[in-house]
Amino acid sequence: MTTRWIYNGRTENGIAAHLAEEINIHPLIASILVDRGIKTSQSAFKFFNPSLNDLHDPFLLKDMERAVIRIQRAIQQQERVLVYGDYDVDGTTSVALVYGFLRHFHANIEYYIPDRYKEGYGISKEGIEYAARQGVSLIITLDCGIKAVEMTKLARGYDIEMIICDHHLPGEKLPEAYAIIDPKQTECNYPYKELSGCGLGFKLIQAFCNFNHYDPDLLYDYLDLVVVSIAADIVPIDGENRILAYHGLLKLNTSPRPGLEALIEGSGIRDDINITSIVFGIGPRINASGRMDHAKIAVELLLTEDKQEAKKLAGMLDTKNNIRRNYDANITQEAIEMIEADERLKISKSTVLYKSDWHKGVIGIVASRCLDKYYRPTVILTESNGKATGSARSVHGFDLYEAISECSDLLDQYGGHMYAAGLTMDIAKIDAFRTRFEEVVSRKISAEQLIPQITIDARADLHEYNDSFYQTLCRMAPFGPGNNQPVFMSEGLRINGRPRILKEQHLKFSVQQEGADFMFDVIAFGQAQYADLVGSGMEFSMAYYLEENSFNGKTSLQLRAKDVKFD
Repeated sequence: MTTRWIYNGRTENGIAAHLAEEINIHPLIASILVDRGIKTSQSAFKFFNPSLNDLHDPFLLKDMERAVIRIQRAIQQQERVLVYGDYDVDGTTSVALVYGFLRHFHANIEYYIPDRYKEGYGISKEGIEYAARQGVSLIITLDCGIKAVEMTKLARGYDIEMIICDHHLPGEKLPEAYAIIDPKQTECNYPYKELSGCGLGFKLIQAFCNFNHYDPDLLYDYLDLVVVSIAADIVPIDGENRILAYHGLLKLNTSPRPGLEALIEGSGIRDDINITSIVFGIGPRINASGRMDHAKIAVELLLTEDKQEAKKLAGMLDTKNNIRRNYDANITQEAIEMIEADERLKISKSTVLYKSDWHKGVIGIVASRCLDKYYRPTVILTESNGKATGSARSVHGFDLYEAISECSDLLDQYGGHMYAAGLTMDIAKIDAFRTRFEEVVSRKISAEQLIPQITIDARADLHEYNDSFYQTLCRMAPFGPGNNQPVFMSEGLRINGRPRILKEQHLKFSVQQEGADFMFDVIAFGQAQYADLVGSGMEFSMAYYLEENSFNGKTSLQLRAKDVKFD
């Protein structure tokens, strides 16, 4: 599969040069900052020094004051309160934060996580009926509820009021809840729209603390949960999320809660924890609880203050994660075989696959794996409770949610974002959905969107790199969507010596740039098949990350290759 290299245009070189001189940083890094909208010394200072003092006033969120006053009344009148969250990382961290905080001020409170297999996503009839049996008069939803029009009506029939905290896009009709806190609702003027579900829970408790004049440090103790949600839910790490992620990582690396500490130990993370290690090390283990069984175990782990219990629960999640990996690998292989065996599917602009016995808990992962291999909008479906239910993933720049919306008459329900969505339909309608979805994608997607792309942040000569350059680069972290780790490109490279193949998968080699006598080590993960081509002696250009490598007590800069093009 070919890859497009997209170059960030430096149309404001004068601004970048002025910024570099004003704050004394390398012009290359200044140009990257300007490309990311950081054009003044003041904005650069805030970027390099994220401060909790710069968090927005939570009462700017529509209905926030109404929600806090309602919670306050529930506490004063000793009402039964239920905190209701989704079963993924964002949902479980949200519940652990809001329930974990409020239980110190209100004893008559519990939490509820729906069963992925018996109840499905969002507010369920079973959940509402459970609340009614328990005498609940107030439900606080987290990371779900914005489309729960019927379930909110059902709750009202039981004299249960609802505060909906959700960060997903609303539908055409809003639920008739007591309060709706969602920055994406049309009448909300909150200045930052991309909070995670747990981030929105943080804002609710921030407002509660401000209302009661509580010490904000009581809330900041939960920032390790917030950064886990930000990383795992793949929300942009800019604006307010950058502040929350930065301070959440400080907490996670110095004094994480026992449950997260046990997960870190079990995942074998040795270096400082960053967004990537959360995404690949911590997040999957928390998610495994809801994928393989019931997510309540994950919440128990995140809430426990006992280190021995944390180790026990983390071990249980580790076992579930290993089972999840086996399902993931086997179903992915089946999905690929289905595509390769069908000539029509091989040339389609989209992928829609269904198999009744695929495990519901891993189909989202399988959709991502198929996307990586075929790079086109992908929907993976399985059977659950007599319906076809599935997960969808999209390619860069293509609005998946909008495409699925054009098939809404075939669906029982759907929801999600531009790049990820969930959907449910009658099994009899799968073929009609596959045909319609392919038609919509074919009509809307461009040829370029079907080719993977790498965004190059800066063209660089290797001699520009030194420890000072790298240390400034590190201060741009945390990296993630909205603030990706910068990708550099260098031309006129030749290999020095022969490449080495590591573990039959990876390449290790050294490069020199034309006209220079110094070398840089390169690691190319998963690219062992290109050993002969790289070692041919031909001149090439390379897109890469700049990083540090520590080996045998020695630390040096190295290049982590993303792609190579031969001149």
